[in-house]
Amino acid sequence: MAEFPPIAHIAVTVSDLERSTRWYRALFGSEPVLDEDETNGGFHHTVFALANGQLFGLHTHSRGARISAFDEHRPGLDHVAFACRDRSELEAWCHRLDDLDIQHGGIVDAHYGSGVQFRDPDNIALEFFAPPG
Repeated sequence: MAEFPPIAHIAVTVSDLERSTRWYRALFGSEPVLDEDETNGGFHHTVFALANGQLFGLHTHSRGARISAFDEHRPGLDHVAFACRDRSELEAWCHRLDDLDIQHGGIVDAHYGSGVQFRDPDNIALEFFAPPG
């Protein structure tokens, strides 16, 4: 069996695509590479290209949409963590969050690494994470 493949993309469902696109555009510091309306499929998505060929997508669904706040305590997604090389890069991202007026919990250290937790406009839990050392 081949080595398990890396994650190619993550897509999160958002309540307001325009608002979330503005927010993630500021966070990522880049423009989306795809903005597509799948009228027949009942959803619209916007996709950002991240480092190492990874993609981060924002979706809205027009059919069967149930608007409720994100809750990592329900089955499904808990959070999305973005990898930082080291604590220095983690600190830089912490300052970037400050510059963008994005509330966060500050750097929290643990034996398995350090992280900064924050949330998007739909309350989706996000994190910057660096390995120990």
